[in-house]
Amino acid sequence: MKTYMAKPTEKDRKWYVVDASGMVLGRLASQVAHILKGKHKPTYTPNFDCGDYVIIVNCDKVVLTGKKLEQKIYKRYSGYQSGLKEVKYEVVMRDKPDFAVKKAIKGMLPKNILGREMIKKLKVYKGAEHNQQAQTPIELKFD
Repeated sequence: MKTYMAKPTEKDRKWYVVDASGMVLGRLASQVAHILKGKHKPTYTPNFDCGDYVIIVNCDKVVLTGKKLEQKIYKRYSGYQSGLKEVKYEVVMRDKPDFAVKKAIKGMLPKNILGREMIKKLKVYKGAEHNQQAQTPIELKFD
């Protein structure tokens, strides 16, 4: 019995739109990463990007459980002395909620060239409007 391997010419990509209002950030991120990887398809191949496009709307209404909003810290380091910047997630979610959602999803993708190609198929918007109406995205509901 032969193992099926997807080929670059056999791309069958769909567009999905997800309403993130009231959803928990981590659970949303893991389910969206699953779709971006293409693991929901029977033709999934680990060494080939066979995932679909995902549009996330209302990312400003995402919920963090517990005390993460006050205690969780986003850190970045410039490489210079005293170049460590720390910001609480409360500030990040207030100022740039699309960045917080995209960063959570990016952390669940592979850390290689394939993961960088997968994250390009993600579009995140603060409000309920998006610019991809021409692609006729399918509404996706998560449990």
